[in-house]
Amino acid sequence: MKNIEVKNSPDLWREYFPIPKREGDKYDRGHVVVGGGCIASTGAAKIVARCALRAGAGLVSVACDRESLPVYAASFQAVMTKITENVEEFSALISDERVTALSLGSGAGVNEKTKEFVLTALAKRKAVVLDADALSVFASSPNTLFFSIESPCILTPHEGEFQRLFNSDGDRITRAKKAAGLSGAVVVLKGFNTVIATADGRVVVNHNATPYLATAGSGDALAGICAGLLAQGMPIFETACAAVWLHSEAGTKFGAGLTAEDIADLLPAIIQEIN
Repeated sequence: MKNIEVKNSPDLWREYFPIPKREGDKYDRGHVVVGGGCIASTGAAKIVARCALRAGAGLVSVACDRESLPVYAASFQAVMTKITENVEEFSALISDERVTALSLGSGAGVNEKTKEFVLTALAKRKAVVLDADALSVFASSPNTLFFSIESPCILTPHEGEFQRLFNSDGDRITRAKKAAGLSGAVVVLKGFNTVIATADGRVVVNHNATPYLATAGSGDALAGICAGLLAQGMPIFETACAAVWLHSEAGTKFGAGLTAEDIADLLPAIIQEIN
């Protein structure tokens, strides 16, 4: 059967886009926990955290080890830092019911700690965005990841990460649909025309991207936008579609010279335009 392409646009998800309540507080807008990398790899989590805030999350915390804490603490004003040296401390942190979404994998390292943190988050039935190392760490045992997904989960692989987990053939839409059905997650297959697919067969293709988004840290920015929207209670498929569109629109508006650090500061004006 030929795939029917649905193009991503605000018309698909605008009605679900979160708007703060006049009487609400920061926790009504959600709390995102970002998994921080080691002291040599702090940049990715910083980008994730800033984009989650700019996407509207009321509170963002970076979970990090003691060694990297000074780097994160010196980098942020509105983002909190939480020491999580091991899986027990991480589990205690995310057990707080006010933690409504997590973003894991950006700069985390392909190691046992990353795997344990991912599985712990999924076991807590938290809404989770998994990117980069949180995907690659399951390359040798993808079913361990897939069988653990029972709560809202967005996977954001680029082609290399996708092949490590799914190793499937066909066009991008076919592969994304198959991956979503296999994993039970919303799969965001990144690229110039990013494909967003769900386990129930819904597929949307994004077309407003720019080649200037092909820059280091761009995927971390997307993960942060996803987490920021997800934390506010936006439905997961609409979250993924909106995040991809906002990310692409930011890149298009900035154009030449774009770096991943620029994306967060472009979001407020774009969000104002769609509301």
